[in-house]
Amino acid sequence: MASQPFDDASVAAYYDTLNSWGPGDDFHLGLVRAADSVLDIGCGTGQLLRRARAEGHPGRLTGLDPAAAMLVQAREGAPDVEWVLGDTRSRRWRGEFTLAVMTGHAFQQLIRDEDVRQCLGAVREALAEGGRFAFETRNPEVRPWERWTPDRVRTITGPDGAGIRVHHDITHGPADGLVGFTETYTCASWPAPRVGRNTLRFLGTGELDHFLTEAGLRTTARYGDWDRSLLGPASPEIITIAEAAP
Repeated sequence: MASQPFDDASVAAYYDTLNSWGPGDDFHLGLVRAADSVLDIGCGTGQLLRRARAEGHPGRLTGLDPAAAMLVQAREGAPDVEWVLGDTRSRRWRGEFTLAVMTGHAFQQLIRDEDVRQCLGAVREALAEGGRFAFETRNPEVRPWERWTPDRVRTITGPDGAGIRVHHDITHGPADGLVGFTETYTCASWPAPRVGRNTLRFLGTGELDHFLTEAGLRTTARYGDWDRSLLGPASPEIITIAEAAP
């Protein structure tokens, strides 16, 4: 389903530069600050939990990610946070967290119904009664994939001063809510480009709420952007906060 270049330690070192702190991180950080115990699913290099701990969050912070190279970066930044290698199939918790988050549109990596059901079931199991789950997906109504074209090249400078160029190519879709693409990273000091292959699923609010209800989660808030504006047809995001139902 996916091949991520960030599994490579030489690329993972650039992740935070490529994915710099933004409004979405501020949004989720506000939720983390108010929670006693937090599970960050697909935490990557752990920017969110590292920032929370640096600010003095005293509670339990747990980051879960399947890429070992990413967790190396996370541990170096905050060794006192619990960093766990794996995913919601291999790692399970029971009623231990007051908040679970999936940031960076990680929820869209769940491309099959069974993947969505399994993940949401694990989230519900991990949450204490009344615990909350926050995540976002890109709004399919604005067709963001149409802007993922090779001529849109992004160039960044990594912590070692090297320049990296990034571009995307759509490989298939949209079909049945699925869009496939490649993400190519090029650096003059690398022998060859690193290419990631991925497929994302775009779900509407009706489908999302169906899966959430099925898992024992109840939508309590929904926004169309990080300023908490109402969701509309032109909103770039579908931001959902759900609560563990009794």
